[in-house]
Amino acid sequence: MPKEKDSMLNISSLKEITFESWKPLLPPNSPAVIFYSSVLRALTRDPRLMTVPVDDHMVHRGDGVFEALKFLKQKIYLLQDHLSRLTMSAERISLQLPLSVPELAELLQLMVQKSGLQEGLIRLYISRGGGDFTPNPYTTTGSQIFVAITELKAPSREQRFLGVRIGKYSQVGKMGWMAQVKSCNYLPNVMMKKEAVDRGVEFMVSFDEDGYLQEGPTENIALVSRKGQFLFPFYRNILKGTTLNRLTELILAQGLLPVEQKDIQEEDLLVAQEVFMLGTTLDVLPVKSFESQNFTVGPWGLKFQALIEQDQK
Repeated sequence: MPKEKDSMLNISSLKEITFESWKPLLPPNSPAVIFYSSVLRALTRDPRLMTVPVDDHMVHRGDGVFEALKFLKQKIYLLQDHLSRLTMSAERISLQLPLSVPELAELLQLMVQKSGLQEGLIRLYISRGGGDFTPNPYTTTGSQIFVAITELKAPSREQRFLGVRIGKYSQVGKMGWMAQVKSCNYLPNVMMKKEAVDRGVEFMVSFDEDGYLQEGPTENIALVSRKGQFLFPFYRNILKGTTLNRLTELILAQGLLPVEQKDIQEEDLLVAQEVFMLGTTLDVLPVKSFESQNFTVGPWGLKFQALIEQDQK
């Protein structure tokens, strides 16, 4: 018989507490080095204050939008691209930004400076705000901002040079506007990542209802075809990735390869010359296998990574 877990709840000793009596009970443990909350209207380094109210729509409905931004040498990479996508996501769900884009940029740059990190990851969340726990967005008290900065966890050298393994997700990915909005409703993405971990591969990639390639849990996928074209899916049922978009601009600017968006089927992926996963924390990672199909980890992956690194400098 498995050993029963100790209960977290002792009904007979349940009591009400105040913030001051509660505060010392929580251990100061959080990956975030600095946090901003428009509810607190302040910055904090105390993990016990890095909280979001439970009645906020972002908590109980996933009703909010977010961006993850990387900074290197305290400079934020693709800042305007991320804020433009944040604005688009908010507009698509009729969510009012509490600050203007220049004010958001100023806030993020201030937090980077105060973080003390030379490189890190910014997670910016815009929530619908507190309300009455119903799905009605008109009952909320107004949108809020939460920002957390953590250390940057880059891919390993082995992954960068030897590639990663990917598999085919067992479910259809998010479709239409849900796929195009970077919302806080990430349960499908969570389940995709869970399946990757359970199967022992680094990433799963999804296919839409028509069998066309979509994306990973938080990453885009692209390939170089046997004909020497850089191909990636239409943004119809995927998120427009800032790294993918920037890489296509760099490839075109240098005239390296023809670039084309198209409907990519599994058969196209299987016969690709090289395959890549792309994202803010990844930059460009070569893929060494998809299910039972192995790929050459060739020169294009290293070339594309070098393009992004030079662009970041």
